[in-house]
Amino acid sequence: MDEVRAHLLIEGRVQGVFYRAFTRDLAHDLGLKGWVRNLYDGRVEAVFEGKKELIEQAIKECYSGPPGARVTNIDVKWETFQGDLKGFTIKYY
Repeated sequence: MDEVRAHLLIEGRVQGVFYRAFTRDLAHDLGLKGWVRNLYDGRVEAVFEGKKELIEQAIKECYSGPPGARVTNIDVKWETFQGDLKGFTIKYY
């Protein structure tokens, strides 16, 4: 399995519904590295790094999100694996 990085921009009702904590827990469960943060425009931005198959599974789960979330779109950009991430964190401004 190839290791890759995916950069996600998640749209919909994704702030104020524990979406970042959901994403962090999902990444931990799948053994992915990266980070997640809220954006000022109401979207959530996330980076996953790890095995492509596991990232694809995480993206599928991100469409559901936690209770209260309503995801309308996820823009995914596949990038080259960098290996510079340690664990998975929630970023704050």
